[in-house]
Amino acid sequence: MKTLKTVLVLVIALTTFNCANNETSVADQLRADAAEANKNMYVIEREIAGAGNLTAEELKAISQTSCGVLDKMGSDIEWLHSYVTGDKIYCVYMATSEELVRDHAKQGGFPANSVAAVGTIIDPKTAGDK
Repeated sequence: MKTLKTVLVLVIALTTFNCANNETSVADQLRADAAEANKNMYVIEREIAGAGNLTAEELKAISQTSCGVLDKMGSDIEWLHSYVTGDKIYCVYMATSEELVRDHAKQGGFPANSVAAVGTIIDPKTAGDK
């Protein structure tokens, strides 16, 4: 769980671009998009031995499988992006329910070792200095 919390902080930090010069931060936009679509954001931890050593072709095949399942599931679930690390892949999804996220994993043959709903998105603007 500590790892997931650490990655969640990293996900939020990495998705935030130089917002000092922007009126709207990435976090602001994600919050607005989620509210408009009536969806929640989820971070999924997938334990996959050797994930960091997967080739570009292997990652492409995994991505194609995921997108194929998503196409069949409809607009209630959306894959935003993923972070590939040594033995894990952390995926960020928007969905109307956690059950859809878990169903996507099942249909695609992917592990979903942990699924956490994002409660709040913060970024440098949260500090009030930007």
